[in-house]
Amino acid sequence: MGRMYDPAHPGEILKEDVLPGLGLTVTEAAAQLGVSRVALSRVINGRAAISPELAIRLAQWLGGNAESWLQMQLRHDLWNAERNSSANVTPVKRSKAA
Repeated sequence: MGRMYDPAHPGEILKEDVLPGLGLTVTEAAAQLGVSRVALSRVINGRAAISPELAIRLAQWLGGNAESWLQMQLRHDLWNAERNSSANVTPVKRSKAA
């Protein structure tokens, strides 16, 4: 299976699918999650990443597992890093074993 093209930030999933599906505002969701409205808003608007702590809270709140939220974040971050990387790295040359 190939890598997803421009994977969504997990905050976008929360903003577009989860909160409307639950009929919740950011303020209500933040209160239920035990985080500040500002912190959740930053994630929802793609200005902050899903932390391991928030991933645990989301899994407890919605069901499922924390790893799935972290994997979404990782896919999003890696896809963007690969497209924005200006690294010019020379692969290591291994010496021949004696």
